[in-house]
Amino acid sequence: MTTSPSHDGIFVPAVHETLPQQIIAALAQHRMATAGQLGDLLRPDSTRQTVSRPLNRFRREGLIEFVPLPNTRARAWFLTAEGAQLVRDPPHMRGRPASPVTSRTAASLKTAHTLTAVRTHLAFVTDARRRGDEHDYLDWTPEVAHPLGDRERLIADALMHYVLHGPDGRRTKLRCLVEVDRATTSSERLARKLIDYARLHSYAPSRQRTRQPQLPFWQRSYPVFPRILFVLTGAKPVRLANRIEDLRAMAAEHPLVAPFARTVPMGAAVLEDIEEHGATGPVWTPLHGRREDRRSWTDLRA
Repeated sequence: MTTSPSHDGIFVPAVHETLPQQIIAALAQHRMATAGQLGDLLRPDSTRQTVSRPLNRFRREGLIEFVPLPNTRARAWFLTAEGAQLVRDPPHMRGRPASPVTSRTAASLKTAHTLTAVRTHLAFVTDARRRGDEHDYLDWTPEVAHPLGDRERLIADALMHYVLHGPDGRRTKLRCLVEVDRATTSSERLARKLIDYARLHSYAPSRQRTRQPQLPFWQRSYPVFPRILFVLTGAKPVRLANRIEDLRAMAAEHPLVAPFARTVPMGAAVLEDIEEHGATGPVWTPLHGRREDRRSWTDLRA
């Protein structure tokens, strides 16, 4: 993690790498971002030209390209195939998913969802800086795949790493699997994602020789099963509230999901509320327990 505290105790991106290096790494990590998003992630107190200059230079060198966003002058930037080669060897990028967006066609198909995911990450980054927590631009890994058996996979929209600083100086390491929902599919399909997470929690491939069950597969990657966060946007408040209620119903009624919900903290919130009140504000509806008791995502309980 490359964070460093400023003089007033707020965490900001470290400067061990140059801004151009960070831009390339951020585009590799997040697949795509606007200049404004990159500025907020990497140099929140700098001018717009601070990020625009290296972006334009990289484009002249054939390392990045962009697609224009509709009804705005903004652009969504992404690495070309040549640019993606630059992030294969750096130690801090090893082991991360290597599936950059490297064509305008692919970029145009993924722009809306990808930029909304970056916007979600920015809400957590902004809140972490305000609080003095540790959460930087590489602490959010999109599209993390997990096997479910029978050649099926669960692909989480993002895996988030976060270090919470308590008032007593204690550091708490948290991990979350984040689902970004833009209300483009049915509410039922969104809620079914909880079934996959419950399956992941219990999935343990059998040993081929002894047929003895192994430990749950997720323990190969996580010391504790990550929290599950649903971030919703793209519809009127009533519709988003209904989608959250459908998630709660699935967590309460499904025979596989209900015991899972009593084990793993899960919550849902509207992206606009997160941006207005902060990610650690009381904007998260727990998917298990009382509906009225909205809280911070760090205070979610199973």
